[in-house]
Amino acid sequence: MKLFYGVQGTGNGHISRARAMAKHLRASHVDVDYLFSGRPRADYFDMNIFGDWQCLDGLSFATHQGKIRPIETARRNNFLQLFRDIRQLDLSAYDLVICDFEPVTAWAAKLQGRPCITLGHQYAFQHAVPVAGASWLSKAIIKHFAPGQQQLGLHWHHFDQPILPPIVDLPVENSDRPDAGFNGAVVTQEPEQPSHGQRPQSILVYLGFEAPAQVIPLLQKMTHAHFVYYGEFSAASEQGNVSLRPLSVTGFKRDLHQSSGVICNAGFELTSEALSLGKRVLVKPLQGQMEQLSNALALETLELGSSMEQLSEIKIREWLNSPAKPACRYPDVAKAIVEWLTTPQREPIESLSQRLWSQSSVTGHHQVGPENVSMESEIKLGATPGNGLTPHSC
Repeated sequence: MKLFYGVQGTGNGHISRARAMAKHLRASHVDVDYLFSGRPRADYFDMNIFGDWQCLDGLSFATHQGKIRPIETARRNNFLQLFRDIRQLDLSAYDLVICDFEPVTAWAAKLQGRPCITLGHQYAFQHAVPVAGASWLSKAIIKHFAPGQQQLGLHWHHFDQPILPPIVDLPVENSDRPDAGFNGAVVTQEPEQPSHGQRPQSILVYLGFEAPAQVIPLLQKMTHAHFVYYGEFSAASEQGNVSLRPLSVTGFKRDLHQSSGVICNAGFELTSEALSLGKRVLVKPLQGQMEQLSNALALETLELGSSMEQLSEIKIREWLNSPAKPACRYPDVAKAIVEWLTTPQREPIESLSQRLWSQSSVTGHHQVGPENVSMESEIKLGATPGNGLTPHSC
């Protein structure tokens, strides 16, 4: 089988998910060509697993101080080049196209009549899941930005919908340990809150849409905690109780495992990794982006994490003193999807969803069902006819 795999490169979460998929595609001896779009080629890092990958402009959004800038977004994107790239991308040599919210790949496949399966968190919003900050424009973008013939949406809970658990890109070499989750990740329990004389708790910080000049002074006020802050820094350095670290997949994964909690924007992938490791999560959604606002709502609704609308010392201090939450246990979803893709007679997505959720344990503090999930007024949460899904512990 020969696949073409398009990945949205604006956020590192899409790339992390693609890395997890790439490992299993390689293990299954699938011939794959990768395309990334959304940022300059020089801004990608740790891309060796993707081989001789392509890079195009695609579409991305402009932000400033944690908010989307619509006018700057429209000005920055070259729509004429986008149309050219769509028309010039030849997919005739491929058996199947996979798309993780990448518009050039999705629209080229649509125009050429090539089979295309879309994969990612955004596709969960085609179903009845918690939604916040929705507008006609955001709904249209979710629906038409990168369309496909079949959609595999991912979320932290199934919400009685035919969606899949998260793809978590974490090491699997510890899968035989008794404290390992279904995907092989070692589940670490939250340490006790530090008292006088104890080593302060270590908090991983990744706030890619916030200005470091605002984040660093805020974190320095909380001297009882140690913050490992990853961002676009030229080199590692120490600023009091804040350790600045340049972007690195290996270093980031190590510090994620060693941390007692994570402060990040409300993207899907990093939050999923943190939840699967039993880390406390505090998210600050990107204002103006429906996906991140909805993720913050879902975390609060499921009682899996906390959120703050703005960077807030009070919110962070409250969260630092909050109790631990049990780890969410998810199966190796990337492996299951690759097996599903490479099977001549694929089972229905509803069946795949049921099978993977039956191997999951999403442990919050209450049951989640149609009667108690907060939704936008125009969206009704309920079981898809015939999918047979029932809520698990949450």
